Amino acid sequence: MMKRILILGSTGTIGLNALKVVERFPDKFKIAGLTAFNNIDLLVQQVHRFKPDHVAVSPSKYDELVRRLNGHHIKIWKNDEICELCSLKEVDIVVIGISGRAALEPFLRAAQAGKTIAPANKEALVIAGDIIMKEARASGAVIIPVDSEQSAVFQCLQGNRREDLKKVYLTASGGALKSVPASQFNELTVEKILDHPRWKMGRKITVDSATMMNKGFEVIEAQRLFDLALEEIEILVHPEAIVHSMVCFKDGSVIAQLGKTDMRIPIQYALTYPERWESSLDDLDFCELAKLNFEPPDFKRFPSLGLALETAREGGSMPCVLNAADEVAVEAFLAGKIYFNDIYAVTERVVAQHKKEGAVTIEDILRIDERARMMAEEEVLNVLNRQGMLP
Repeated sequence: MMKRILILGSTGTIGLNALKVVERFPDKFKIAGLTAFNNIDLLVQQVHRFKPDHVAVSPSKYDELVRRLNGHHIKIWKNDEICELCSLKEVDIVVIGISGRAALEPFLRAAQAGKTIAPANKEALVIAGDIIMKEARASGAVIIPVDSEQSAVFQCLQGNRREDLKKVYLTASGGALKSVPASQFNELTVEKILDHPRWKMGRKITVDSATMMNKGFEVIEAQRLFDLALEEIEILVHPEAIVHSMVCFKDGSVIAQLGKTDMRIPIQYALTYPERWESSLDDLDFCELAKLNFEPPDFKRFPSLGLALETAREGGSMPCVLNAADEVAVEAFLAGKIYFNDIYAVTERVVAQHKKEGAVTIEDILRIDERARMMAEEEVLNVLNRQGMLP
């Protein structure tokens, strides 16, 4: 039976890789819809190639897209309407390739609609994972993570009993700064930070990888996805990025998922689950690998990781605040406004000022998120003021 797929963020890294997978199996996949932000040229090319029934773009580009797709039998939406797309009957699988808080409402709507959801976005689960998972359980939605680490855990748990699980090991490559002295962090350019040694990812997630905040987010994400206590999750730095995660069971057995650093592997698994289809990638050459290294993370050099784990321990509204502050701080760094170390400084100050709430509704989450963003913007201004960079 043809699987009908909606890709949110089709012009980004995840979307492009998802379309590569779809292209390999034209008799098994149908693109029901594509969404993008501002990359109209690429989106139009994708429409011509995959002939979706629905397409969405940012409101500022809507009129241009309507003009350029004139004559096509396709429904064109604005991005503030994509929640509706996620609940359409003609959509079976929703691939979430958009980053940040923008994925929250679409993720929630897809969960409420009982869809199969393939999220590469971790922020939505960090912000409101308890709410999303509750809705998914109520509707029968299936969440098959696309993040390589979470996909690995998901795969290792297949065929095993949850009650036999003892510990989950999440691996981290170490990012672009693994071998850079901490004293040089503030001297590094944005381009250097974005030069990840193993993965090709979006700008935001690559910076989060460099601070190791991303690994902290993954811990919170794993808590929500697999119903784990913080003590059941351990982080290991694994520079080769071949072992994507491991699961230890109470009898001492450890099951690991290994694979090349190519997002098409977890994406294809999410789209074909519970089956596994032939891949176009070469097999791992274990003799070429020679050895695999593991070491504990350095919390002193990467304090953002410790901050993330502390918010995971506190729970409630704290992860939402952490994510909001981090998004604002990373955006300021990418814009050249603040230094690399300021990302942690801004985020830590916002988290420290927040009084934990037991956020139980999406309205609570959105209110807390907005307030945290305002606080983070104020902290960015404070950093600029201390550095004498304000006019």
